[in-house]
Amino acid sequence: MDAYGGKVLRGRLYNSYWGVTEFGSVMEFLLKMEELLDNMNFPQSFMANRSFSQPTERAAHAPPGGEAQTGKRATFAVRVIFRQNASWQGSVSWLEGRREESFRSVLELLMLMNSALEAEGG
Repeated sequence: MDAYGGKVLRGRLYNSYWGVTEFGSVMEFLLKMEELLDNMNFPQSFMANRSFSQPTERAAHAPPGGEAQTGKRATFAVRVIFRQNASWQGSVSWLEGRREESFRSVLELLMLMNSALEAEGG
């Protein structure tokens, strides 16, 4: 996370294979993360995404090869282990705080990240 003002997250999503992509809101973070998981096809979703619009084609990516990224405000390592019940389950590590917690839903992931950012004085 590079910025956290007025409870609005801004930052970069990094994956060693897919590279870096920026986001400017929680919704953008969630959509880009879901796209990343879909492109990797791991973990596989237990249910099809529903939408009011037609699905878009997935873009193919080549491995960028880069070094690890750190956020200006905080750095989180998110491990999504399952995608069940139209949500994610896994663990999140707050690297600066040297803490790791499990989450059972996207909402719980966001609340954990929020609590870390507020602990940092946000």
